[in-house]
Amino acid sequence: MIDELLQPFAYEFFRNGLAVATLAGALCGLIGVFVVLKGMSYIGHGLSHAIFGGFAASALLGINFLLGAGVWGVASALMINGVTRRRLIGADAAIGVITTASFALGLALLALFGGAGQNFDAALFGSILGVTDGDVVAVALVTALAAAVVLLRYRALLFTTFDPEVADASGVSTARNDALLMVVLAAAILTTMQVLGVTLVAAALVIPPTVARMLTDSFARMLSLATAIGAACGFVGMNLSYHLDVQSAPTSTIVGAGVFAVVFLVTGPRRLAKATGRRPAAAS
Repeated sequence: MIDELLQPFAYEFFRNGLAVATLAGALCGLIGVFVVLKGMSYIGHGLSHAIFGGFAASALLGINFLLGAGVWGVASALMINGVTRRRLIGADAAIGVITTASFALGLALLALFGGAGQNFDAALFGSILGVTDGDVVAVALVTALAAAVVLLRYRALLFTTFDPEVADASGVSTARNDALLMVVLAAAILTTMQVLGVTLVAAALVIPPTVARMLTDSFARMLSLATAIGAACGFVGMNLSYHLDVQSAPTSTIVGAGVFAVVFLVTGPRRLAKATGRRPAAAS
């Protein structure tokens, strides 16, 4: 039994995939805390679609994927942030307009010039088999960057997340903090798309922090719990996907949904009502 469980670790592709799946889960869980608390859960889904537009354009133009899709994703994130801050329309509307337009442009480019294939399928649905040592390093670097941003800008991000008006009045640059968070989010989605795909990255950003929010009223503990839950879902999901012969991204998402169901049953609907709120009782 033990030998069977350890068998996949003999393969380099599995070790790389496991490392990326675990890091991707931790990264999305950490950044997802801010996404959920700011009431922008749709942004993970939308921004991943926007980055797919950049992926299609960069592939067809012969530009490096990370460079082309990265610039496209960051530009989309900053546009969403800029439109939202002007308060002309809601955040959900801004996300919907900008990201769906970007995704549609990517699909139009594919239809006009061709080029659909395995790479595009991997971008849409994730493909753990194509993970390389370079992908592991890239996800690890972005995870370290996200952790450094949260640690170094902890108080400013906390203030900006829960009370942006007072933060502005107190001299905290909410515009700069929001822009920084959006850039980190775009980088996180860009580097984890290989594993999660466009269609499931939103789940990785929303499920772990929502579960963490049902378990604690402390902002600091929520960050730690969401990171740990995301990493655990990625690790368990990757192992299950190998033994069940199912794609890793759906398996990790199902594991996360199972964790959510168990915590919901244990903690009850009242905690779920708190999870959808923006303000933990103790932001410590």
